[in-house]
Amino acid sequence: MSGTFVGMPAFPKAAHDAVRNTTLRANLKHATHTIRDKRARAVAELDDWALLREAGKQIKDHTLRHLDTYLVQLEEAVTAAGGIVHWAADADEANRIVTRLVKETGETEVVKVKSMATQEIGLNEALEEAGIAAYETDLAELIVQLGHDRPSHILVPAIHRNRGEIRDIFTKEMGQWGRPAPEGLTDTPAELAEAARLHLREKFLRAKVGISGANFMVAETGTLVVVESEGNGRMCLTLPETLISVVGIEKIIPTWRDLEVFLQTLPRSSTAERMNPYTSMWTGTTDTDGPQAFHLVLIDNGRTDTLADEVGRQALRCIRCSACLNVCPVYERAGGHAYGSVYPGPIGAILSPQLRGTTSEIDASLPYASSLCGACYEVCPVAIDIPEVLVHLREKVADQGGPGHRMEKAAIKAAGWVLDHPGALAAGERVASRTRKLHPKKLPGPGAGQWTNSRDLPQMPAEPFRDWWKKNRT
Repeated sequence: MSGTFVGMPAFPKAAHDAVRNTTLRANLKHATHTIRDKRARAVAELDDWALLREAGKQIKDHTLRHLDTYLVQLEEAVTAAGGIVHWAADADEANRIVTRLVKETGETEVVKVKSMATQEIGLNEALEEAGIAAYETDLAELIVQLGHDRPSHILVPAIHRNRGEIRDIFTKEMGQWGRPAPEGLTDTPAELAEAARLHLREKFLRAKVGISGANFMVAETGTLVVVESEGNGRMCLTLPETLISVVGIEKIIPTWRDLEVFLQTLPRSSTAERMNPYTSMWTGTTDTDGPQAFHLVLIDNGRTDTLADEVGRQALRCIRCSACLNVCPVYERAGGHAYGSVYPGPIGAILSPQLRGTTSEIDASLPYASSLCGACYEVCPVAIDIPEVLVHLREKVADQGGPGHRMEKAAIKAAGWVLDHPGALAAGERVASRTRKLHPKKLPGPGAGQWTNSRDLPQMPAEPFRDWWKKNRT
């Protein structure tokens, strides 16, 4: 996986700064509460939601166990339908492949469907270095791009912006990228959407190369699927002469019938809709319709390593619905930028450290960016036990060592010795009880002291329980 966002600190420092941004917190609270309330109502309409959730989990787990077989089947089906499949081991290789394919067309600009995979590998930056302009066409992604910003949410990348901020961005920046914003643009949603539509329409009609990701790939037919709400994806998928799709290898499902499950669970979990307004599917190329050249770039970029972890591999079930972000108390207050990755929130806290490893300061901190409340697991449409993976990754980080973890290991070792020696434990309890008036309410030091910055130490009882029991129950 490509590096973290440039200049991003570890999560504790980034979150510490983010929670003091009152505008950011207000934007996040309003948006996440609105989305999650609508989702709850949409899910409640289905009596068989629990069965659909379990079916999605089993389909994904089965596919991951037989991933090698289904990837070969997919390649054969795509090739037979007129497409060309490319394999990329990491972000650099994927970027080289896509850059070469665009250059071979002779074009210097591309239009893009919203894609987490291309953000993950830093494709826009790689194309820019090669002299190719990549235009985001999803409304929220357009806002982020025009604002020289970073996405902060899986589903709504500009969730941290309010309408006034978006109007200012459009007014100031649109003219630098193409058609300028209309004169007298207000911050009403209809006017903002119309300004984006006019700005993007000329790019749709001019571009000869489109780049997309995919929500699903069907192995038995070689079909790719993109679900979206605005229609910009359909424009990018049908109008250009060349289509390049960059997709993680975990997005595959075995059969066309399996798609039925996810086309019910994904829209309700993401946009709280009964079905997606636009569900686009394509299989290879057709002589009389759509792009005449189709390339599928399959990227690993840490996924095989993740698959090898029996606990952590469940993160690869993720269908990018973002439901876990909208219920997470940590994400709601810190926002997506604090995670230093294109994958924010609870799923990002377990996916990014597995794709990138836990050697960097920010990736080692992400498994701790959670209260372990379990709300993320409750809403996940493919039943990813995020708290279980978080604890698993914390163990891995602790095993790497470091000052704090060495102190923790020493404390656990000392506690183990005391618990193995009842006499020492009893003596320690009596001493602690008799000196309780001298105990501080907060612990000293940068390590333990952080724990008591927001809470008092529990008051020691007047006598140990074992002494009380001897006096009252013997």
